[in-house]
Amino acid sequence: MTRKLRVGVIGAGIAARHLAGFGWNKELFEVPVLCSLDEERGRALCEEYDIGEYTQDADALFARDDLDIIDISTPPSSHFELCRKGIESGKHVICEKPLFGSIAEVDEMGRILDRYPGRKLMPIFQYRYGSGLQKLKLLIERGLAGKPFLTTIETHWWRGPDYYAVPWRGNWASELGGGLLGHAIHAHDVLNYVHGPCAEVFSYGATLVNPIEVEDTAALSVKMRNGSLATLSMTLGSRKEISRLRFCFNDLVAESIIEPYTMGRDPWTFVAGTEEHQARIDEVLAAYVPGEDGYTRQFELFHKAIVEDTDPPVTLQDARNSLELVTAAYFSQRTGQPTPMPIAADHPLYRSWLPAGEWRAAATV
Repeated sequence: MTRKLRVGVIGAGIAARHLAGFGWNKELFEVPVLCSLDEERGRALCEEYDIGEYTQDADALFARDDLDIIDISTPPSSHFELCRKGIESGKHVICEKPLFGSIAEVDEMGRILDRYPGRKLMPIFQYRYGSGLQKLKLLIERGLAGKPFLTTIETHWWRGPDYYAVPWRGNWASELGGGLLGHAIHAHDVLNYVHGPCAEVFSYGATLVNPIEVEDTAALSVKMRNGSLATLSMTLGSRKEISRLRFCFNDLVAESIIEPYTMGRDPWTFVAGTEEHQARIDEVLAAYVPGEDGYTRQFELFHKAIVEDTDPPVTLQDARNSLELVTAAYFSQRTGQPTPMPIAADHPLYRSWLPAGEWRAAATV
């Protein structure tokens, strides 16, 4: 009989998506308690998802011995401390993006995990599990894509004044960054998921759409360690919202749909250079068996990792790769220079990419 894992959820915003993912995995998970400072939203989620307990005391979840997992779906500035408490209380942890506010925090969490062997932390990158993207991964694994040349990624969404009416959004201290960190990070994770780590980035960033502290528009040119190039564009000022991923290989061009929040899903297009190679690709794709995607699939794989004591499907290193790109992009924007990766402890933004005044203010809180 499959062992059910018990989850305590902290948050009542994006937590609704997590609860839906757990709900599609009822044989693997149960959620006995939800914690949120927003009582109206928290109690509403408890009712909708049949959660027996509501609390505003996060520490009470860490103290319990009947929970296997703490799921953190709170504003970004709280993530590190909540993850630390979760691991140190003997729980596994799931945490929404962006994972932390610096590469230093990622590395410190690695040291914390080393002190608690068997405890697992899984960052959220649920876009990886769409069928279209999984088909591309399959074709690469089968050797049918060939040498990578160029990737283009567009994250063109709309966020107006109502979105930024939420107090923690749009400022460095609590959101920790703008569209590069909180919106395009999913699509940019796909770049690393397909090609591996980045090697260098040149970036322009600007605040053009709303009167906020952080960037809402950016353009990046990236060198990958595998030798290919990428161009990434992000804006929160697109009245027609789209997300688009396009991968050019020697033997294949793969292109996503443009639905803004489900671009990893089918139907993707896969176009080869010859009829013979197209037939090989079509044969592999015809045998592909689609399964669950998004949060549902990521949580399913996390259950397997816990039960079998293997690495989680998304690792701390995966989150580090994504945050290195953000860190390097911010540094490039401020210096006007290309910025190499990885980001080591001697990098000026290793401990924080916040502007100097905001970093000092955050450090005293």
